[in-house]
Amino acid sequence: MSQIDRLRLPENDPVFGSNKVFDLFQYSPAVTANGLAFIAGQVGIRPDGSIPVTPREQIQVAFERLEAILGHLGLGFTDLVELVSYHVNPAEQLADFRAVKAQFIRSDFPAWTILGVASLARPEFVIEIKAVAAVRK
Repeated sequence: MSQIDRLRLPENDPVFGSNKVFDLFQYSPAVTANGLAFIAGQVGIRPDGSIPVTPREQIQVAFERLEAILGHLGLGFTDLVELVSYHVNPAEQLADFRAVKAQFIRSDFPAWTILGVASLARPEFVIEIKAVAAVRK
């Protein structure tokens, strides 16, 4: 039997603010099982609930949120094995996404899937990133 652990963020987390959204929608920011960490999709929303106006800023915030979750798990971007990005307008966002991604992922590149979608959870969102990472023993 494998052990399954669900990440619970500390209250007053500087990147997320609280666990309010996770509790409201009944999900975990990350779940580890069988040596892998499955990280829920991250969007460009700040701890105060505000959403950046530009796609590049949303992408930056989403990567900061992903980085924070990896940090809470004792992991980093070199531990990623898969990255999936969802774009409301991939043609217009891909250059910005690649530029921001390069700030965070500099080596040991994960597998990456880019998906165009009609919409995300809120109409203001233009990007969402989910990931899978290998958990260190």
